[in-house]
Amino acid sequence: MTVQAILLPVFALVLLAFLLLGELGRRRGGAMKSGETRLAGAALDQDVWPPGPTQCANSFRNQFEIPVLFYALVAFAMFTRKADLLFVVLSWVFVVSRYIHAGIHITSNYVRHRFLAYALGVFVLVVMWVVFAVQILFGV
Repeated sequence: MTVQAILLPVFALVLLAFLLLGELGRRRGGAMKSGETRLAGAALDQDVWPPGPTQCANSFRNQFEIPVLFYALVAFAMFTRKADLLFVVLSWVFVVSRYIHAGIHITSNYVRHRFLAYALGVFVLVVMWVVFAVQILFGV
């Protein structure tokens, strides 16, 4: 696979983090402007934010948990030249699951649906790691 094909899902996932950061700024700015929270308290305590900004902050923070394993795997797969078509397809499935998860997280926050999107992403990532490990350990 080409470097562009391998890295495009990474760029899409990084874009998601920046989109969430922008939305977080918009929501927190709105909460401060409307008087729902005070700037002084907001700088010291996360509990002062109303639900909307809190949901968005949680979703943004979540982009630095499980996705870190994805970023590491992409780097390893590129370095070892194990990023094939299956790898790229699974990468896109993972990224799409992250977009769905984030979309649910910052809107309805319906936990069952959010969990299903999260679980799909984790499952795909586990499959990616297992396939990579088998390729590396057994020379496949």
